[in-house]
Amino acid sequence: MRLRYVAVSLLCLVAANAGAQAKRAQPARSPELRVDFTRETLPNGLNVIYHVDHSTPVAAVLLWYNVGSKMELPGRTGFAHLFEHMMFQGSKNVAKGQHFSLLEAAGGRGGADINGTTNWDRTAYFETIPSNQVELAIWLESDRMGTLLEAMDQAKLDNQREVVKNERRQSFDNQPYGTWPERMGEAIFPEGHPYHHSVIGSMTDLSAASLADVSNFFKTYYAPNNAVLVVAGDIDVPQVKQMVRKYFGPIQRGPRVPPLANMSVPENVGHQQRYVIADAQAPAPAIYVGYRVPSAKDGRAPVVSLLGDVIGSGRSSRLYDALVRRQQLATNVAGFNFGLADGADMLVFTATGKPGSNPDSLEVALMAELAGTSSFTQAELERARAAERFAFVNGLQTTGGFGGRADRLAEGWTYFHDPNYVNTVLRDYDRVTLDDLNALARERIVERNRVVLIYVPTKKTASTTTTRVP
Repeated sequence: MRLRYVAVSLLCLVAANAGAQAKRAQPARSPELRVDFTRETLPNGLNVIYHVDHSTPVAAVLLWYNVGSKMELPGRTGFAHLFEHMMFQGSKNVAKGQHFSLLEAAGGRGGADINGTTNWDRTAYFETIPSNQVELAIWLESDRMGTLLEAMDQAKLDNQREVVKNERRQSFDNQPYGTWPERMGEAIFPEGHPYHHSVIGSMTDLSAASLADVSNFFKTYYAPNNAVLVVAGDIDVPQVKQMVRKYFGPIQRGPRVPPLANMSVPENVGHQQRYVIADAQAPAPAIYVGYRVPSAKDGRAPVVSLLGDVIGSGRSSRLYDALVRRQQLATNVAGFNFGLADGADMLVFTATGKPGSNPDSLEVALMAELAGTSSFTQAELERARAAERFAFVNGLQTTGGFGGRADRLAEGWTYFHDPNYVNTVLRDYDRVTLDDLNALARERIVERNRVVLIYVPTKKTASTTTTRVP
């Protein structure tokens, strides 16, 4: 049976069994799910993963570079995200803008099917196209890996630097509550830590970036020996292997990548940090509460995700029941972790009040709920487990895109050097016990490990200010 139909069956099974599992008060066991793949490493160090699914005439080409903002040096922040933009500005054999136009002419769709993303830990580029166009996508990715610098000049750098600056203005500085992820990272991770600064970087660093700076960054990290290529879908593996070797094989291995800076931090932040932020863009008060928790590479990573779900994710969560449904102090709540790979992660809970409401009342109620999160029930755990299982399997119904099979295979290789990671995720969620959940809450959801950001609406004419409150 093809994975596409296995996934659909699993979704139905998850939905049907969720309530029964909670009533049985015992850990659920996931149905068998397997994403088959083969892997090879080219002489230049490029890792390549192939996954076959003939259920639809579609193929995905995905390239993950093992570079994110955590590799950036102080004073040189934002380079990984800048290159997410630069990689679409043309290479030796592809003119500026042609990457999109060629793929769209071949049947791909911009945005959903053709795009790039950057985070703290990796940079990803992907294309989903009709399977008879897979060679085009492979060639395009190889051309910009091998020849981007031959087409890069000061004018392109200046142009994209301004694009990124404008993106920062629109998405961070001039958005309601837009600065909270940056402020949370700066508070949870000490200055100098690779996760302390935001992915988009600072205006100062972007302005100071020279052509030589960004060229050296590209030479170091955007090389075959620092990447994994996934070709998935309706493909003939021997044929696609020939394409990969033809286009990627001649690209020279890059220099040895510098070792990652020390990512270790203490288990707790050390003391509560509380900031009140006057926000001229905010329509209503909002509170963001963050905790330092085990990273994605830690064995307790599934516990972290489930903890966020039980406390703050969805209408069955504790925060929704208390703050939205019963006390009617918040219009929405959320709970989630970032999934940071090394050293530590951030677990965040949010609550947005009603326009004109008192942020103090919202804060008191939110803190009261978080103070009581160390005695969960088996039913809560099973609901959270079912939600995580559903989301994971739902993503696997797609070949490419975020959370699709190609993406999960690349994730497994980049973070764990094991693409089979995709086949162990559900098992790891199943292994989480109620004792695991309660123990992590007692250890990490505590005042000495807490960062609180309180966004208070101000008049449009006021400037945004931050006050640290003991």
